[in-house]
Amino acid sequence: MCGIIGVIGKGAAAPLLLDGLKRLEYRGYDSAGIATLTEHGIERRRSEGKLINLEKRLKKDPLKGTTGLGHTRWATHGVPNEKNAHPHATDQVVVVHNGIIENFQELKDEVMAGGAVLVSETDTEVIAHLITAYLNAGDNPCDASAKAFRRLRGAFALGVLFSGEPDLMIAARRGTPLAIGVGDGEMFLGSDALALAQLTKKIIYLEDGDWAKITSSGATLFGEEDQEIDRPVHLTELSGETVGKGGYRHFMLKEIYEQPQAIGDTLHSYINPTTQEVSLGGIGIDLARVGKVTIIACGTSFYAALVAKYWIEGLVRVPVEVDVASEFRYRAASMPEEGLALFISQSGETLDTLAALRYARTQNQKILSIVNVPESTIARESDAVLQTYAGPEVGVASTKAFTTQLTVLACLTLALGRALGNISHEIEAKLANALTEVPARAAEVLNHDERLKELSYEIAEAHDVLYLGRGVSYPIALEGALKLKEISYIHAEGYAAGEMKHGPIALINDGVPVIVIAPKDNLFEKTASNMQEVIARGGRVIFMSDTEGVKVLGKLAAATVALPVVNAFVAPILYAIPVQLLAYHTAVLKGTDVDQPRNLAKSVTVE
Repeated sequence: MCGIIGVIGKGAAAPLLLDGLKRLEYRGYDSAGIATLTEHGIERRRSEGKLINLEKRLKKDPLKGTTGLGHTRWATHGVPNEKNAHPHATDQVVVVHNGIIENFQELKDEVMAGGAVLVSETDTEVIAHLITAYLNAGDNPCDASAKAFRRLRGAFALGVLFSGEPDLMIAARRGTPLAIGVGDGEMFLGSDALALAQLTKKIIYLEDGDWAKITSSGATLFGEEDQEIDRPVHLTELSGETVGKGGYRHFMLKEIYEQPQAIGDTLHSYINPTTQEVSLGGIGIDLARVGKVTIIACGTSFYAALVAKYWIEGLVRVPVEVDVASEFRYRAASMPEEGLALFISQSGETLDTLAALRYARTQNQKILSIVNVPESTIARESDAVLQTYAGPEVGVASTKAFTTQLTVLACLTLALGRALGNISHEIEAKLANALTEVPARAAEVLNHDERLKELSYEIAEAHDVLYLGRGVSYPIALEGALKLKEISYIHAEGYAAGEMKHGPIALINDGVPVIVIAPKDNLFEKTASNMQEVIARGGRVIFMSDTEGVKVLGKLAAATVALPVVNAFVAPILYAIPVQLLAYHTAVLKGTDVDQPRNLAKSVTVE
C-alpha cells in the first residue's frame, strides 16, 4: 500500500528515487511521482499507471537535484490520475504521504479560507498547504511541520521537503511504517527497509508518534511531545538481489517455488531434528497457563488462523476464537484475564491487526505475534514473536508467507500441547517428524505444475468456481477461492463441503467447476458423499487428494490431482500449493497483472 522513498544525496537523486520506487512496486500502486529540489525550487514529474510511464517522462524531461522524494500511490481520496499522484506541493513545501488523514475536510476548509488553492482531490495536498500556512506565519520548517503533525488525525507516514533547503528533510510516522536509512554523508527515507536495500544497510525505524529532522549528517528524532529521543540503528540483511525474479516469469511463481526452502528454513528454527521436539526459543509466555487462545488476522492470514483453530482444538483441547482483525475490536469483545492473543501478519504492519493487538493489550492479554518481518510494528509491540522465515514476498497474493505461517502455527500447536500435558512426547515426535518431511513433499507437489496448468484452461473459461473442503481442508478451500479472485478476477467461493446441501448446491451446473480438496483423512468419506451430490447434479469436479484418495474416488471426477500421502496434520500446508498454482496459471491465461492485481496492495496500512 503506497510507497515512499527519499534521498539527501551526493549525486543525482532522481535515478536513486526511481530505483527505490521499483523495489516498492510489490506494495501495490496506481500512480507514481518524484520531486526534487533544484535551483528553480521544487520540480515534479508524475504519471498515472505503472512506473514505466514515469520512467519515460523522466527520460523526456529529466530532474536535477541531489535531494528528492518519490512515491507510489494506491488511491484512497481521489481517482488514480496524474493530478492526484504524489508528491503534492505548494511553492514552498512538497509532501509524500502513506495513509489517510481523517480530518482532511476540516483542514481543507481552513487552508482554503486562508487563500490556499487546492488542485487535487487528495487528503495529502492539505498537509502541504497546512505546513505552508505555518511557514507564512513565521515558523521555521521544523516548527511548522511539528505544528501541522499535531493537527492531523488518522494514520500517516510523511516525507516533507522545503524549497531552498536541500539539506533538510522532515519525516513523521503515526500508525504507518517508515524507516530512515543512514549513509556516509547522505541520508535516505523509505516505507520499509526493502526500499532502502541498495542504498544502505543501516536502518532506523520510526516508532508510532515519532518525527525526525534529517540532514546529510544524520537524523534527530522527536517524540509526540516534540521531545528529543533516541532510536537504535539496525543492520538489515536485505539486498536488492533478494527480490529478483530469478528467471521466473512472475514473482508469484518464483515465490510458489521457493516454498520448500522457506518451509524448511522455518522448521529449522523450531524443530530439533535429533530429538523431534519443538522449541519456540524461550518466548517468555507460560503456555502451561493458557486456557483460551484468541487468533486475529486478515485475508490469507485469517485462513491460516482457521487451520490453527482445528489443530489446537482437536489436538490440544483448548478453545480457540478466530476473528477478522477489522471487526474484532469494534465488538469490544470480552477476553479472559491472562489469555493468549495471537496475531498473524506477513508484513507486521497490517493496521487492522495492529489496532486489534492494541485493544487486546488493554484487556491484559499475553500478546504473541507471527510475522515475517521481525523489526515490524506488530513484532515490536508484542510480548513474544514467532518469525516466519519466508524471506521477502513481492507478489501481492500471499504464497510462501501463508505456508510458513501454517508451519509456525503447527509448531506452536505442538509446543502448546506439550506445555499443557495434552500431547505425549510420542505424539509430538510423530507430528514433528511429519512436519520435517513437508519441504520434500512440497517439492513433489510442484511436480504437478504442468497438470495444474492444463486444468487452468477450463477454469479460465468459467464465470464462477466453487471450492469445497471439510475439517482443515475447509480453510484451504477458502484460500483457494480467494487466490483465484485476487489474481484472475473470476468469482469464486469456498464452502465447507457439508454446507452444500444447505443452499449453495443450487449453484451447481455443468458450467461451474467444483474443486474438491480431500486428503484421505478421517473426514474423507463425508467429503466423498458431498462430492457425489455435486456430480449427481451435473457438477464438473476437479478432485485434489492423495494417491490413496484418488484410487477410491478419482474415476468419479472429471479431473484429478494426486498429491503425496502425508500425515493428515500437515496436509493443509501441502494442499495450499496446488490451489496457488491453479490460480496463478488461470491468471496468466486471463492476462491479468499477476504480481500486482488491480485494487490490491501487499501491505494494508490503512483501515
